[in-house]
Amino acid sequence: RTKDGGRKILISGGGRCNVLPSAWRPEQYVTASSPNTMRNMLRSWPLAEQRRFFEETVGIPLAVEAETGKVFPRSNRARDVRDGLVSLARERGVELRFGAHVTSLEPDDRDADDAGAPARPDAAGPSSGWRIGLADGGTVRSRAVVVATGGLSVPATGSDGTGLRLLEGLGHTIHPLYPALTPLTAQPPRHAPLAGVSLEVGISAAVDGGRIEARGGFLFTHRGYSGPAVLDVSHAAVRHRLAGGRPGDQPILVKWTGEDAAAWDRSLVEETGGTVASLLRRRLPTRLADALIEEAGVPLDRALAQLRREERARLVAVLAEYPLPWTGDEGYRKAEVTGGGVALGEVDPRTMESRVAPGLFLCGELLDAFGPIGGYNFMWGWATGRAAGMGAAARPV
Repeated sequence: RTKDGGRKILISGGGRCNVLPSAWRPEQYVTASSPNTMRNMLRSWPLAEQRRFFEETVGIPLAVEAETGKVFPRSNRARDVRDGLVSLARERGVELRFGAHVTSLEPDDRDADDAGAPARPDAAGPSSGWRIGLADGGTVRSRAVVVATGGLSVPATGSDGTGLRLLEGLGHTIHPLYPALTPLTAQPPRHAPLAGVSLEVGISAAVDGGRIEARGGFLFTHRGYSGPAVLDVSHAAVRHRLAGGRPGDQPILVKWTGEDAAAWDRSLVEETGGTVASLLRRRLPTRLADALIEEAGVPLDRALAQLRREERARLVAVLAEYPLPWTGDEGYRKAEVTGGGVALGEVDPRTMESRVAPGLFLCGELLDAFGPIGGYNFMWGWATGRAAGMGAAARPV
C-alpha cells in the first residue's frame, strides 16, 4: 500500500529492527484461539532456521544484544532488513506493486491472470480463484492469494484493517480487536514532572484469571508510561477498559528495581548509615526516588537509623508494589501490534490456508496472536508468512 513497503520494519527497534528474539517460549504469546494451534504455527519454521535465512539467504549478519537477548542486524539499520527482503523478492522474480490500494477481494468464477486468460473447464466456486479490486480501477486475478495486510496498529505505516474487514465479509470469525503493546496514559498526568526518567523495573497485572509479569525498561512520559515492561502488560489494561471496567479495578503493580518487598524491608532495616533519600538515590533515578519518598509520607532527610516502622512499611509498599495510576492508553496510533484477529481454528496450521475461503492464505498480525516486545512478533510474521507462501505456491493449478 505504501510507496516503498515494509514500513513497520523500518520503524522497528527505533530504526534498528529487532529481527528476532534469541529464544522463546509458547506461553509468551497471547491468543484467544487454541494455544496448541498457535504453537504449531510458530514451530513450522524453527528460530534457528529463521536466523540462518536472514544471515545466509538474505545476506544480513545478525547479532544478539547480550543485555536483552534481542537479535538485531549487525549494522543496526532497519533499512538493511527491508531492502534485503525486497531485493531477494525481486531476484526470485516477484513483481512488486507499491502504492496499490486494495478495495475488494471476491471469489472469481475463472482461474485467470491479469491478461484475462480463459477459465479452466472444471473451474467452480472460490476454489477456482480470486479477484482483487484496486482503488485505481485495476483488477488482479489469481488462483491463490496471501493476505498479509497487518492489523490496525500504527496506521501511518499502511495497516488500516482493510484485510480484516475483507476477511470478515467473507465469513471469517474475527476475535475482538484491541491495541496491544501500547503506552498507557494517566489523566490527570500525575507523573508528568518525571517525564524522561527511565529505569529497569518488574511489573505485573492480572489477566484471564492469572497474572502476567514482565521485566524491562520503563519510561515516564508527559502523558503517562511507556517502555517495554509497560507495553508487555498493557493489554491487561486495554482489555479491562474495553470491557467497561474502571481503571482502579485493574491494578498494574510496579517493582521499581525488580526487588520484592522482603528485599527492600531488609535494606531499610540493615542499612543504618545515611538517610532514606541517600539510599534510594543510589538505586533509583534521583527524581523518582524523591517522588516515592514524598508519596510514602517520609521526610527526605529522615535518617535510616531513625526510620519508624510505619514509615518503613509505607516505603516498602511504594517501592515493591506500586499501583500505576493509569486511566487510558495511546490506542492503535502507538500500539506495536493488534490484539485479537482471525480465529486460528479457521486456518490450516500446516499451510495457513483458510478453512472458510479455500485459496486464501492468511498470516501475520491479522491472525489472533501476538507476543511481547523483543522480536517475537516478527518471528510470528516470518513463520506464518513463510508457511502461507509455501502453501499458496503448492496449491494445485
